[in-house]
Amino acid sequence: MRVGLGYDAHQLVAGRALILGGVTIPYSLGLLGHSDADVLSHAIGDALLGAAGAGDLGTHFSDKDPAYKDISSLIVLARIMAIVRERGWQPVNVDAVIVAEQPRLAPHIPEMKTRLAPVLGLSPAEVNIKATTTEHLGFAGRGEGMAAYAVVLVEKIRTDFEPGGKASR
Repeated sequence: MRVGLGYDAHQLVAGRALILGGVTIPYSLGLLGHSDADVLSHAIGDALLGAAGAGDLGTHFSDKDPAYKDISSLIVLARIMAIVRERGWQPVNVDAVIVAEQPRLAPHIPEMKTRLAPVLGLSPAEVNIKATTTEHLGFAGRGEGMAAYAVVLVEKIRTDFEPGGKASR
């Protein structure tokens, strides 16, 4: 087993959709970035790449490459999962936290888990997402941006099979 840690941050701006965990959240501001700037998906992706010893998000998905302009971070996360699996790893669980003063994110967390889980090959119960504020401290506290942290546990994909053709975990 291995553990990976991911982090991402983006600036909040007018004229962009706020997308977190693949969910569009009603808010007057969105996150600025080359892709859809989904800080949660990016943090999880970086954690997965780290756990698999496969570098980081920028190594595989350059913000200079026009192919990734406005791309859904769930598509990027699916491509990261292909890299992780090619290296012989499978996530066991994800634990993540979004750092933002506004908007209130708790009502959207169940849908984020539902969107992320199938991309990760996990059940929603194996994807834990939390939201917190910084009590008005720092860039997130001033409402200038949002950040996310993620930790993932991965295990080697087993090639032995149980009776009935199911891979054992």
